Amino acid sequence: MKIQNPIIWADMPDPDIIRVDDTFYMVSTTMFVMPGAPILKSKDLYHWELVSYVFNTIEDNEIYQLKNGKNAYGKGQWATSLKFYNGLYYACFVCHDMQKTYIYYTDNIEKSGWERYVINDVFHDMSFLFDDGRPYLIYGNGDIKIVELKDDLSGVKEGGINQLLFSTPSENIMLRCEGCRAYKIYGYYYLLFIEWPNDGNCRRRVVCYRAKDLLGEYERKILLDDDMGYQNQGIAQGALIDTPDGEWYSILFQDHGAVGRIPYLLPVSWKDCWPELGISGKVPEEFEIPLKEYAAKPLITSYSFNHKENKLDLRWEWNHNPQEHCWSFTENPGYLRLRTQSLAKNLLTARNTLTQRTSGPKCGFSVELKTEGMKAGDYAGLMALQGNYGAIGISVDENNLKRIVVSKKGSDGRQKEEEYRPFMDNSIFLKIEFDFQNSRDIAEFYYSQDGINWVKFGSDLHMTYTLDLFIGYRVGIFCYSLKTAGGFADFRNFIYEQLL
Repeated sequence: MKIQNPIIWADMPDPDIIRVDDTFYMVSTTMFVMPGAPILKSKDLYHWELVSYVFNTIEDNEIYQLKNGKNAYGKGQWATSLKFYNGLYYACFVCHDMQKTYIYYTDNIEKSGWERYVINDVFHDMSFLFDDGRPYLIYGNGDIKIVELKDDLSGVKEGGINQLLFSTPSENIMLRCEGCRAYKIYGYYYLLFIEWPNDGNCRRRVVCYRAKDLLGEYERKILLDDDMGYQNQGIAQGALIDTPDGEWYSILFQDHGAVGRIPYLLPVSWKDCWPELGISGKVPEEFEIPLKEYAAKPLITSYSFNHKENKLDLRWEWNHNPQEHCWSFTENPGYLRLRTQSLAKNLLTARNTLTQRTSGPKCGFSVELKTEGMKAGDYAGLMALQGNYGAIGISVDENNLKRIVVSKKGSDGRQKEEEYRPFMDNSIFLKIEFDFQNSRDIAEFYYSQDGINWVKFGSDLHMTYTLDLFIGYRVGIFCYSLKTAGGFADFRNFIYEQLL
């Protein structure tokens, strides 16, 4: 089977991977969208499908409810470590907004909503390591530390190992080693990190430390420093994995502009007991892998919203915790109904925005909006979700007059209506086209009366990947009110297209 990189042209950062028999499972970062910590499944390392989420919500507090000016943007779940140990699956990550470490566990990795332990400490970018029946977390940024856990992983073991392993170089380094992935292979302990130097190529690279003794002297080696010709964005941070036949591979990711951080698959060979990533030190555009193709479901999909129960497909995630009683498939069969309960100042403070990833090189999303239930102050439609956001939809003014509106985040940080025109009907089709090809990073807004003939509206949104949200651009369906709660909007026939 031929592999072509990137293997997923969509936001799927911080991968960690395990293999159970002939099946591979991968976890990724979703930050503040809920449910979170997606588990992906594959049998060929190339075609991946969503099968579950580690959690439905992290906490139910003001941070995750978008209340009183609080939010989890740029925080939440990230860099999760995944392991299978003694018949249970474990996923561990830090929430910096909560200043806690969460260890989730389950006996069924393909079922969402795992049980968990909570540790009131921060083990930044940790990795599980199981050695001679003893569980550890190896963690840190620059100063790499190890802490031993209780046998059942419910917390830190009292009197167990808890110390500094080593410190990584700091001279001419913008970002010291972090993002640990720890392994014991061929009698060595291997710790993989990313590092970002200020000299040389000045980009993210893969660094490995190894030792024969877990607490002993570690050797250091740069394993990969390559960007595949894309804007000096180094392909780095990820995991090693072996196949049932003993071949080795690595999945790493690359910062790839507005679409987000996208994963690459590399062959791995071994020389002098060091892993060698890629081919001749480079990430190959394509290569052959001796695995049978896996028929995975697509990671992004069209959706009719025609359901008899209020159950979302796995590919949908909410912006922060949803208000469960404010969305429904059953109130108006054939439609997704979003109902307002609390007021919002703008798109980033609105509850119950329903999202999916965007994809490169170009893609488009459209949806039909019914507006009969909207009240004064309501705004509903389709948005491009990131810090520098944009949206097209219908707003209702204080005189209950409807308008087609394109809104964007202004240079002063406030949401501004860029263009609008009166709207007299009760139904409209909305569309956003995303162009990530050749770093264009442009989103265009359209509306239609019949879903066939489209009118471009407003100026192009110049998309930028910003760390205030720390995600690739998502498409979002939204409905919120500035003035009066209780209105609603109905959506149907959400259509995803991969554009040429």
